[in-house]
Amino acid sequence: MLPGNIRITNSVVETTFENLKQLPVSEKIQLVEDLWDSIAAETSPIGLSPQHIAELDRRLDALEENPGHGTPWSAVREKILASL
Repeated sequence: MLPGNIRITNSVVETTFENLKQLPVSEKIQLVEDLWDSIAAETSPIGLSPQHIAELDRRLDALEENPGHGTPWSAVREKILASL
């Protein structure tokens, strides 16, 4: 939500995005870095939907029921790298 009574219409967003796409790659990267830094500085936590919470609970329950089931990260990583 923007501060105050600021409203941005779809046409403004589209125009701004079109202008941003014209920036050199180095400036696009800097813009993304600045945006990411501003997100990281936010103090409010990102909420999870009830569906995400339920899925995380389901996965945690499955892990606790059978901790040996699954594939270690090292094996998954090795398989991915071998397929490249």
